[in-house]
Amino acid sequence: MLATLSRLRSPRLLSPEIFLGYILGQEVRSKKVSLLSHSLPVSAAVRQKVIAGSRDVSSSCSLCAKVRGQPKKRELSEKKLTRCFVDHRRVKLMAGSGGRGVSSFHSEPRKEWGGPDGGNGGDGGSIIMKADKFVKSLAQVVPIYKGEDGQPGGSKNCYGKNGSSYYISVPVGTVVKEEGEALADLSEHGQEYLAVFGGIGGKGNRFFLSNENRAPMTATRGMLGQERVLQLELRTMAHAGLVGFPNAGKSSLLRAISNARPAVAAYPFTTLNPHVGIVNYRDHEQVAVADIPGIIRGAHLNRGLGISFLRHIERCRFLLYVLDLSSPEPWTQLVHLRYELDQYEPGLSLRPQVIIANKMDLPEAREKLETLKSHVSQRVIPVSALTGQNTEELILHLRELYDGYLQGEGSGEEKPKRW
Repeated sequence: MLATLSRLRSPRLLSPEIFLGYILGQEVRSKKVSLLSHSLPVSAAVRQKVIAGSRDVSSSCSLCAKVRGQPKKRELSEKKLTRCFVDHRRVKLMAGSGGRGVSSFHSEPRKEWGGPDGGNGGDGGSIIMKADKFVKSLAQVVPIYKGEDGQPGGSKNCYGKNGSSYYISVPVGTVVKEEGEALADLSEHGQEYLAVFGGIGGKGNRFFLSNENRAPMTATRGMLGQERVLQLELRTMAHAGLVGFPNAGKSSLLRAISNARPAVAAYPFTTLNPHVGIVNYRDHEQVAVADIPGIIRGAHLNRGLGISFLRHIERCRFLLYVLDLSSPEPWTQLVHLRYELDQYEPGLSLRPQVIIANKMDLPEAREKLETLKSHVSQRVIPVSALTGQNTEELILHLRELYDGYLQGEGSGEEKPKRW
């Protein structure tokens, strides 16, 4: 018996250092701190050593462990930098329906014939469009909107809750149309347009109480909300508009003077959507410049990109005619551009303007520049959007046109709003 017992070995106790090291390698960090608070016979020096070493311990394998450190910010690609705004949307609006009325009668002890007490239903929520100067595109407008329905009425003459009105934020300069007819022009910040009305709530039987009918059982349902299909068109609210034929260098020029990044390529109609760039000055003033897609002869007859982009020029306070000096006769481009604008809207080409002779880096551009100045009476600014030559003069003259309109000079039209 004693010999058998002597063969049995007593359990071997682990030291506190080994025990804590094993626990820290298996448990998560939140449990490590709680284990240290237990009443283990660990000295203060060992405890500090374990706490300091636990920061470098990972509970996962080295292959699966995440690399710690500040993540690097990825550089945006040229495709993501080339942003354009959506200027046309077709939306279907459905206002909320009214809640139904309730038919009920009041009954309590010692008041057996309390009479009808059915309440009316709540009105449905309407949909309202609101101009917001902080919204620059119609991209966030979804195709379908549904208003909130009104709540049904209740007993004890309780009325149902009205549905909340839904607001759709649209950019300043949005025109609301229905079947081609303009309904509203949201040209100021905070301007609202009630697009669809919510349905009226139904009546409870309390509404039909009269001397002739002391116990009405009638209760009506709520009316359906109004439904409409509207077209939203954004007319660019820019101070200046770049007007020119395709491949004249408008997008490259907008890149050179502003922070916009439209697509640039060596073929016509590179710009299929209008872009807006902001020119910043040292006194924190900002001037918006719109890059209008290329206009061709017959654009007012809906040829090429057509009149879908000519409407963006309507809101521009002054025009920047961009002429391509690589063409045989660049002065004829100015004549055709003015003709297309006047055919679209009479007097549009007479707004304050400046003529920009682009592509001055070409060898034959100097001779054509002198011929161009002899054919026109307006100021001609020679620039090179590719090399950035003389873009400072264009930016300064752009500011002069902007300040002139702020002071009420020019044609006496409404002053441009400060962005």
